[in-house]
Amino acid sequence: MRLQELEIFVVAPPAPGWGGRYWIIVKLTTDDGIVGYGECYATSVGPDAMRAVIADVFERHMQGESPENIELMFRRAYSAGFTQRPDLTVMGAFSGLEIACWDILGKARDRPVWALLGGRLNKRLRAYSYIYPLAHHDPSAFWMSPEMTAESALAMVERHGFTALKFDPAGPYTIRGGHQPAMRDLARSAEFCAAIRTAVGDRADLLFGTHGQFTAAGAIRLAQVIAPYRPLWFEEPVPPDDIPAMARVARAGPVPVATGERLTTRSEFAAVLRAGAAEILQPALGRCGGIWEARKIAALAEAAGAQIAPHLYAGPVEWAANIQFAATLPNVLLVETIGTGGDFHRSLIGDVFDWHDGYIEVPDAPGLGIEFNESIARAHPYRGEALHLQMQEGACDYFDENRFTGGAPPDKE
Repeated sequence: MRLQELEIFVVAPPAPGWGGRYWIIVKLTTDDGIVGYGECYATSVGPDAMRAVIADVFERHMQGESPENIELMFRRAYSAGFTQRPDLTVMGAFSGLEIACWDILGKARDRPVWALLGGRLNKRLRAYSYIYPLAHHDPSAFWMSPEMTAESALAMVERHGFTALKFDPAGPYTIRGGHQPAMRDLARSAEFCAAIRTAVGDRADLLFGTHGQFTAAGAIRLAQVIAPYRPLWFEEPVPPDDIPAMARVARAGPVPVATGERLTTRSEFAAVLRAGAAEILQPALGRCGGIWEARKIAALAEAAGAQIAPHLYAGPVEWAANIQFAATLPNVLLVETIGTGGDFHRSLIGDVFDWHDGYIEVPDAPGLGIEFNESIARAHPYRGEALHLQMQEGACDYFDENRFTGGAPPDKE
């Protein structure tokens, strides 16, 4: 059995676009006709450029190879061109292709991926999601409204059983690196925490996100403001490459630090653990090096007393990979979902994941356990020019409100 063919789908989810502007799904076919799917969560370059990178990684390091030789193919890609260091774009390409290899191997053996990774330790997985607007909410007002957010949070707890909910009300996503929070952002953060905690009581953990916006001093100020509401984590309080600053926040914190969605390979995660910068790691399997590399990251975390919460702000193939991976972990804390999977997410992979009381049941079907619908993927191509997610160039505003849209792309680019 050898890897023979590659096909790439760049899929645009319909409005409101939860999961980003597009998802990059790869399809690998072996010489004996077994098909596997993976997802590349690599967003530094546009999809046309990423197509070229994925094709190059496949043709250079993987085509003609057995899908079993994942460690060999990883070492080729990791070391390519005399680099032998983490490369976000190359590893993003490899990650999706590697996930597809596991899907192939599971199908070839008629076993789920978790069975090939040491077996299923967890039959169900506690899930969390961002808090999204309800149908009657004004989407443009929602992200600035503690009241609407609290109403949605209560609905997610009561309708679907969520026991953990994420939100990030504290200012802009800016290219300028860490900044001090505006007083309005500190006040709004406390208001959001208070409103959500009042609405859900002790039925759900609060997960506070910031996407690397603050200096260490600014993040510590913010942590002090939100600490009375007992959040489970403070996500990416400083830019992801500033590990010493993150360690300062973790030491000063009253709130556990989580990070990892923008890191790749175990070398970057190991540096976080060595510095004591986070107790919760959030690898994105479509970026960190794939399932096997994520399993190594999880082992490092286990030895350091840290927990794993796989990241998801992408499409359903990465979601499926997260579930297979997390099923094997003794130190899994949570798995991210987008709502309960989303109508479009589920339409792409089949309604294959059962959901009960805030938990995902781990499937027994072969491979990733999905039924990828290529017709739907082809019917929703991405034709835009923007990146999957984009940050603003303007600085934090200390006079007027800092507005953002919760990661959702606008209807028009």
